[in-house]
Amino acid sequence: MCAKFDNSFAALGPDFGTRMQPQPLAEARLLHLNAPLADALALPATMVESMVLGRELPEGCAPMAMVYAGHQFGGFSPQLGDGRGLLLGEWQVDNNHWDLHLKGAGRTPYSRFGDGRAVLRSSIREYLGSCAMHGLGIPTTQALALAGSDETVLRETPETGATLLRTTQCHIRFGHFEYFFYQGLHQPLAQLVDYCAQRYLAVQSNTADNALNLLRFTTERTAQLIAQWQAAGFAHGVMNTDNMSLIGETFDFGPYGFLDDFEPGFICNHSDDQGRYAFDRQASIGLWNLNALAHSLSTLIDIDAIKAALARYQPTLSQTYFQLMMGKLGLDDNLTDAKQTLLNNLLALLASERTDYHQFFRSLSHSKQAARDLIVDRAAADTWLATYEACCAQEPNGERQQHMRARNPKYVLRNYLAQRAIEQAQAGDLSGVRNLFTVLSAPYDEHSQLEALAAAPPDDQKHLPVSCSS
Repeated sequence: MCAKFDNSFAALGPDFGTRMQPQPLAEARLLHLNAPLADALALPATMVESMVLGRELPEGCAPMAMVYAGHQFGGFSPQLGDGRGLLLGEWQVDNNHWDLHLKGAGRTPYSRFGDGRAVLRSSIREYLGSCAMHGLGIPTTQALALAGSDETVLRETPETGATLLRTTQCHIRFGHFEYFFYQGLHQPLAQLVDYCAQRYLAVQSNTADNALNLLRFTTERTAQLIAQWQAAGFAHGVMNTDNMSLIGETFDFGPYGFLDDFEPGFICNHSDDQGRYAFDRQASIGLWNLNALAHSLSTLIDIDAIKAALARYQPTLSQTYFQLMMGKLGLDDNLTDAKQTLLNNLLALLASERTDYHQFFRSLSHSKQAARDLIVDRAAADTWLATYEACCAQEPNGERQQHMRARNPKYVLRNYLAQRAIEQAQAGDLSGVRNLFTVLSAPYDEHSQLEALAAAPPDDQKHLPVSCSS
């Protein structure tokens, strides 16, 4: 095995960010290590600990605060950037490259009025959120390690300073391209396009073709990702273009939330007064963001080619979503009017009954009676179940329930569970974080000793809103 550190993004030059070293927290200490991920990447635990603490970095690291722009709640911010994070470098294992990024690394030129720090509360949320998405098989950045400290960080109230080390194969956001486009920096924009094509596309060409191929690639990946979010009942909460990954991964976990009762208009971010990023608007916002990306590439791509690339978004999303939902119902994914109607009627029923989204599908994977018991209007439930049974009868499958249990998780990171684990951790007890990490890493398994974590929340803890400061 050949392994080393590098930072090819930092090597692009000073137009792309500012090189600087992390500023360690006072009395920082490791709180949790994602050992399976470290093992999979062949990263020694001691090396991971050193990086998350912001101390001695491995040879080859070249930490950089990246600069980018972004549309935030629809309004354009011409310069954002890593205000509290650093791209430490790339871990190259054989032919694979993995970015390592330290969040909470201290002030950077892009911190604006911030202190460059992360707090334990938000760091735990990202740590567990990325674990949950990975466990569900949804593309995501992944947290490698979590560290706490004795340093106090001022937010609305004093909080505990923390750092988070995360990894992905791409930290490049839609906002990177927007920054260079709106600054009129055409050469760095072309340089970024060619760099991304070389790293993420199977075929490289001239810059114009690379830009078009990147747009096609990102459009498809984004459509597939958001379809997966919708099927999993996940609301991101702050789908600004600077939070959108070029390779279609769940990126920057902030005020996210998983559905409790099925509420299509669920708003998990209490700062989102207009519901721009509500659960049922994520698909349209994904396309809006892709249009913003396409506009930033419009000096390189013909407008008709842009329209053709973006036209693939909705069909890809719809097809992927239908396939995923049929999997949750234990049906094959051949599209028919009957199955589309079955799905539409089910979602309408769950919404009108305010039925717990995850418990319904998990119960259905055990028995129809168990699912029926979750719906108050038994007559409506019986009507839908009769139609469902007719669809199942046309597709005999002796392993249907087993198939469904592998697609409908028993364990979901509900906000009330995350909040409970955070409060325990703030009091010095990390057992809640460890237990959630265990079940979320394998959410389809039974984990009988941790059964309580599969419970639906009490009524007063459903759909807890979360702020951007998380």
